[in-house]
Amino acid sequence: MTVVDQDRPAPDVTGPEPAGRGAVLRALRDAPRRPTLTAAAVALVSLLGYAVARHLAGSSMIDMMVYRAEGRAVADHSDLYAIRVSEWALPATYPPFAAMLFVPTGWIGVSALRALVTGGNLVLLGVLAWLSCRLVGWPRRELRPVAVLLTAGLGVWLEPVWTTLRYGQVNLALACLVLWDLTRAGGRRGTGIGIGIAAGIKLTPGLFAVYLLLTGRVRAAFTAFATFLCTVAVGWIALPDASHGFWGTYLFDSSRVGKTEIVDNQSVRGAVARLLHDTDPGPAALLAAAVVGVFGLVVAVRASRSAPHLPRAEAWGVLCTAVTGLLVSPISWTHHWVWCVPLGMLLCAEASRERSRPLPVRRLRWRPIVAVVLFGFCCYSMWMVPHKGTRDLHLSGWQQLPAAVYPVLGIAVLVLAALRLRRRLTAAGARSSTVPAQRPLDRRRAPAPR
Repeated sequence: MTVVDQDRPAPDVTGPEPAGRGAVLRALRDAPRRPTLTAAAVALVSLLGYAVARHLAGSSMIDMMVYRAEGRAVADHSDLYAIRVSEWALPATYPPFAAMLFVPTGWIGVSALRALVTGGNLVLLGVLAWLSCRLVGWPRRELRPVAVLLTAGLGVWLEPVWTTLRYGQVNLALACLVLWDLTRAGGRRGTGIGIGIAAGIKLTPGLFAVYLLLTGRVRAAFTAFATFLCTVAVGWIALPDASHGFWGTYLFDSSRVGKTEIVDNQSVRGAVARLLHDTDPGPAALLAAAVVGVFGLVVAVRASRSAPHLPRAEAWGVLCTAVTGLLVSPISWTHHWVWCVPLGMLLCAEASRERSRPLPVRRLRWRPIVAVVLFGFCCYSMWMVPHKGTRDLHLSGWQQLPAAVYPVLGIAVLVLAALRLRRRLTAAGARSSTVPAQRPLDRRRAPAPR
């Protein structure tokens, strides 16, 4: 007789799922009508409120203007890294390959481009929500259109998303490229291409290739590395002078990107700089980032390797990698933290099953955790402390926490992931030890066949 363990965790539903237009159309067809219409109405009201708030707050879309200037510099064969945009004299900071992708923006008027970039980012927010659902395996497929509508409508109030839309940034596109890669069927040819392209546009997504390598997905990791090298080669062939300047000089000049100590920078290095009241925190920031980086990658790899035994383990591994990359980067602007969208989806998935879990796991109290994390990404606290001029360097002790809310949340998420992993593995071990082993058949006492 087969013994069924009722407390055994469900299989990891974060694995490969049917992808492509067919899966989306099936989910739309099977979606319950009333919840979907309600979610659409809520999303529409929220987006209308966002449009009013954005009009009142103003929207320079300054990063979009930098991208447009980069594209025009490539088209005009001018010095890419000599351009300066706006009264802040913002330079080009992305690799030449990215500038080549921005060439079409120079063919469109500024007003039309603002509308296109805003609309495109809203669509990408919905795509990111869909990919996040696939990553965490929640909610069930017929309810995913509801989750996507609510995320696209309400997600605009998350500070990283708000800032991405306000500046016309590319962060949502990069996150979609990475998640598209990581939610594809395991072992499928071409896995890693999205990560390689994302790293070719902005270097930081390259950490996901390291994650693939450390978790044993060698072919996908080398595909990502090879794709990245192809983007470098394309840039070098098309723009040899700009490539020589970027990879030989500008890549190592962090002053081109911005000041480390300002509250806009939500990395560990930025938090340490403000804490020490020093524009160059030096070894202290390097040591802190190294400790956080090693800890984050260890948690991410261990979570991924437990995927056959624990639900949503791969999702935790992916998001721990994303958070680790944001923490250890010398500069992580607030809009880089759009990974709060899949992170919120993952925490909601954990909270949705809280009552059905064994007691040792349920003690983590996921619902208050969801509330705290979402509040942290919606509170805009870094903009509420004095930060004009050089005041970022003179924050008092009580102002340090709101000024570094994302690093604090990021480290807390890594610790939470480690606790979850330990508790679940302990609970799984306890369950397996309580199942009596089946005694081998004693052939000497077995009845003779009749």
